[in-house]
Amino acid sequence: MTSDSGEEKTAGEGTMTIDERKAKMEQLRAKMRSTTKANRASLIEESSKAKMTARETARLERQRKLAEVLRTQAEAEDRGEDVERQKNWEWTIEENDNWEKKKARKARRADYEFHDDVHAARRRYKKDLDLIKPDLVAYNRQKESVLGLAPGSLSKSGSNTPSSSALTTFDPSGGQVVPSPEQRMAAESFYRDANTLLYADNKPTEDAIDRVVGKINRDIDKKGKFSRKRLNEDEGDITYINERNRVFNKKIARYYDKYTSEIRASFERGTAL
Repeated sequence: MTSDSGEEKTAGEGTMTIDERKAKMEQLRAKMRSTTKANRASLIEESSKAKMTARETARLERQRKLAEVLRTQAEAEDRGEDVERQKNWEWTIEENDNWEKKKARKARRADYEFHDDVHAARRRYKKDLDLIKPDLVAYNRQKESVLGLAPGSLSKSGSNTPSSSALTTFDPSGGQVVPSPEQRMAAESFYRDANTLLYADNKPTEDAIDRVVGKINRDIDKKGKFSRKRLNEDEGDITYINERNRVFNKKIARYYDKYTSEIRASFERGTAL
């Protein structure tokens, strides 16, 4: 009996009617539509996360830091402490001095008004210094060679002050240090002023030449970008006050220049009636 009932059940499942098949197909299609909808929602969510730019990330970071500052201030007020005083304890004297110098320098550079040529030249010089990265190691090496110091004495110490190994002699009568002739000539050659007669004996390196050429090219590009001359200007008289007026005058000239050219020429010659 059991085998007969199993065979009948299998036969019944194999012989499904048209309506049952349609219902089964609708269930499969509904499942496929729900799966497709879920996949699309997941894709949109991932795409929105990928579109978060660096600016948005920076904005969220600023908001997080502001929330931390406000929370710290609220906790300090509850404890009766001074937030600024507690924050200043975290800075050293050197860091505070550097911060004060930076603020003073920023205040000086905030003055964009034109005072005189000396002030403008100094501003330009300071801006050029920001772009120059001096090679202190090469400078100290050159200083060691001209002053007769031991190789690496200035580079290792990190200071520009000569050590006691310089070429010096002692005056027996006075007991004071007298520079040797070699040291005096080296110092005069290294520390030159307006009265020196030495010139054109310096041979810059390829890197130094590349820095100068790069600086000149940047100045030329900057001057070209910020020039007040319009690229679409025609050579001739300026008869307009803005871009819209220039287009209007050009359109009028296209139709009426052939009638007014003689009159305008007469006015320019001074022979008009």
